[in-house]
Amino acid sequence: MASRALAACATGPDDYAQVYDHILAQVRDPVMIHWLGDMFDPALTGYWGHSDPNAAMDVCLDVLASNAAKVDGIKISLLDKDKEISMRRHLPNDVRMYTGDDFNFAELIAGDEQGYSDALLGIFDAIAPAASVALGALAEGDEARFHQILEPTVALSRHIFQAPTRFYKTGVVFMAYLNGHQNHFTMVGGQQSARSLQHLAELFRLADASGLLADPDLAAARMKATLAVHGVEG
Repeated sequence: MASRALAACATGPDDYAQVYDHILAQVRDPVMIHWLGDMFDPALTGYWGHSDPNAAMDVCLDVLASNAAKVDGIKISLLDKDKEISMRRHLPNDVRMYTGDDFNFAELIAGDEQGYSDALLGIFDAIAPAASVALGALAEGDEARFHQILEPTVALSRHIFQAPTRFYKTGVVFMAYLNGHQNHFTMVGGQQSARSLQHLAELFRLADASGLLADPDLAAARMKATLAVHGVEG
């Protein structure tokens, strides 16, 4: 990842500004910038030249302000709704906020009197059926139904993205396995073992509570198979 290389060689905020200014000056169409927090990738600790997220945000906002015509929006994945809302309120005009907060996405998408965040986050892979219906309800102005549908999925998402957050893909892939989108639960680098059996069992329970098991009999059979591999019979 280019972001890792930049974090490794940058000596301060000015280096980030120089790199982003240079790249954005060359783009033909507005782009999206993704600020990925170190909870997702420890190699990105200190991104934007500061370990303090608020100071880092100021640097990022300066870059956006200097290149607003070249930026469609920014996605921030910091799992901190207050920071996202604060940044959202300080964005240049016409620069959009895309939420990467898998802990608080429902309320951030619904927004407040000063704005909202667009939806672009990893958990939508696992909760796509519910998210589709919920966003349709929101588009029709039915915010109560939007929250009613997404409330149980927020609990599921917080479970999948719990610390160490960088292992969230294990839960997303397990959901795909439970729902029959793939016929195995094996990941590159053995990442299927990054989460405990208890974690996977709770994921199964929360997915069921969210109505996200497309074929409950298949999901139950695959959950039993996973348990059996670990010596749990039932």
